[in-house]
Amino acid sequence: MHKIQEVFNASYPEYARQFNPSTVQQKAPLSIMNCKSGRLGYNFSRCIDCGHLETHSNSCRNRNCPCCQGILKELWIDARKAEVIDAPYFHVVFTLPAELNPLVYVNQSLLYGLMHHCASRTLLDLSADKKYLGATPGIIQVLHTWGQEMNFHPHIHCIVTGAGLTQTMRLQKSSRNFFIPVRVLGKVFRGKFMEQLQKLHSGNKLRFPSSFDRLRNSHEWSGFRNNLYGKTWIPYIKETFNGFGNAIDYLGRSTYRTSISNARIVSVGDSQVSFWANDYKTGQKKTVTLSHEEFIRRFLTHVLPGGFQKIRYYAIPIFRITG
Repeated sequence: MHKIQEVFNASYPEYARQFNPSTVQQKAPLSIMNCKSGRLGYNFSRCIDCGHLETHSNSCRNRNCPCCQGILKELWIDARKAEVIDAPYFHVVFTLPAELNPLVYVNQSLLYGLMHHCASRTLLDLSADKKYLGATPGIIQVLHTWGQEMNFHPHIHCIVTGAGLTQTMRLQKSSRNFFIPVRVLGKVFRGKFMEQLQKLHSGNKLRFPSSFDRLRNSHEWSGFRNNLYGKTWIPYIKETFNGFGNAIDYLGRSTYRTSISNARIVSVGDSQVSFWANDYKTGQKKTVTLSHEEFIRRFLTHVLPGGFQKIRYYAIPIFRITG
């Protein structure tokens, strides 16, 4: 039995009775508990030479199951390798100020989608400027909602080609390590996101958690909005990938990652689970210990709304074009 499955088998039924998770949150644990257990049926493979027969328990194929992402990752990587171009690839991460997290969580479909939209428009609009690239790059974006300790931390990973198509359909390559300054990215992303957030508030499209109920008042909302505008939103740009092969491999790992993998689980006790996490302040790994209840709560925080597309592709197809 896999360790995360062990936690859910031991404690999820009681957790569900106490906390009544949503329908989509119920589906993920049930899939994880049934995965490779035999309750989902079996498949058989037989050697055509010697007749040897092997029986395999079926997988759940739920996108939140840590056991079911390996094959999907490899299939995705194979498909993307046919689409790469001979150009540098850059990794950009857009995140939001932590003050927005409660609002994002109760408006997941709406605000996750807004994050995707604003990140892509920021990259596309700035890339079109001739002082940066003067062309339309290819972008793949992946939404992640977690930090190393499974805390709620929504952010968008973007892989951006350092080349794009000009209006005359010519391939234009970047001449810099990264062609858009970080502070420019942050300022434009902040402006786009806050403009759309204001429209949602004015149109009464936002739901508010109890701790944010005061923001229904226009005066309180104005103060909250001004505080966010006053912050410096700085995206994180990682160093250039060493060739497009590395970019695709990284994307595969990132795209089909769940909030925690079985490999990170250190131990599972009767009431507690321990796992390791990277401490970015010290650069070291540390062990985090949670009760089963808190582990399940954090895990379910990252179950996306039904049908939500966490992977999105932007810009015109520039694949298979050589410079």
